[in-house]
Amino acid sequence: MSIAADLLPLPSSSGREWVHGALECLAQEAARSADTHLLRLDLPAFPGIDLYLKDESAHPSGSLKHRLARSLFLYALCNGRLHAGQTVVDASSGSTAISEAWFARLLGLPFIAVMPAGTAPGKVRDVQALGGRCDLVDDPAEVLAAANAHAARGACFLDQFGLAERATDWRGNNNIAESILGQMARERSPEPAWIVCSAGTGGTSATIGRYLRYRRLPTRLCLAEPTGSAFVEGWRRHDRHALASRPTVIEGIGRPRVEPGFVFEVVDRVLEVPDAASIAAAWLLEELLGRRYGGSSGTQFVACLRLAAAMRARGERGSIVSLLCDRGERYAETLFDRAWLRAHGIDTAPWEARLRAVLRDGRGFDDGDALA
Repeated sequence: MSIAADLLPLPSSSGREWVHGALECLAQEAARSADTHLLRLDLPAFPGIDLYLKDESAHPSGSLKHRLARSLFLYALCNGRLHAGQTVVDASSGSTAISEAWFARLLGLPFIAVMPAGTAPGKVRDVQALGGRCDLVDDPAEVLAAANAHAARGACFLDQFGLAERATDWRGNNNIAESILGQMARERSPEPAWIVCSAGTGGTSATIGRYLRYRRLPTRLCLAEPTGSAFVEGWRRHDRHALASRPTVIEGIGRPRVEPGFVFEVVDRVLEVPDAASIAAAWLLEELLGRRYGGSSGTQFVACLRLAAAMRARGERGSIVSLLCDRGERYAETLFDRAWLRAHGIDTAPWEARLRAVLRDGRGFDDGDALA
């Protein structure tokens, strides 16, 4: 994989001069980065319902997390926590780490990604290709502790899970919500009935949900999550201490605990999606769009079809917007490998048939919260 970063010379001073240079470097990168495309996917079985998919994989570092990584670096710089030559560390299952490695290279800083040992090999290689070092931890529950250990030795801990919702400017500044609504302005239904996302840190759902309220829009926010994730359990009971009731192979979402950045109050509905359905949907998206996207994109696509089916059944018209979160090539050895799926006891065939039937007939989902 080739991910290019424009390496700009920064002032050598270790004080305010270097920070100013780093901030200017990030501002230049943001200005150079064109906004990501909003793709329209026609669904003939859902007349009057328009589906749009925002392709966040088009960012230079290949995922939605490019926005978050830029915000976390800005936050660390403006809070005086990041200095010239300092090692940067974060705990990440992959996509955030890749984006952070990209920005660390841009600023000429060493980077360490603390990852669960089971992270997709393609993601590990991507971090390493950008000059980052991967600290693989056998127990996923220990990644935060390992990141804190690096911080205790002098590294700047970006802390995506602790700081995502406060580091992102949710009022505007071309955040993802403002971008979506700006791109929708000339469409048939410019104010979406639903925006669908998933939760890793909780920062994206917090940003979108807050912005919808800030703009006083009727658009509702749906969280699409792997079955039994902590966000599902916590949202239902409004319990910040809830834990996941089952593991998931969909990396980046389906967190084992409710992360600090998750804001319950801005989410209108949570839909559970089994892993097999998410993976089947990711394969189907490749057929429909001609490109591979990761498992979380499949999770959200299933939720979009459920919402569209419910709207169709009620005779409603309108638009639904969701996200294509990262490049599917990162999962070539896992979710897009039939042998890997068999080894993990995952049979996607029934879901592939079911989803094709939904696309053909516009029916096939009830309106319950969980899918069998």
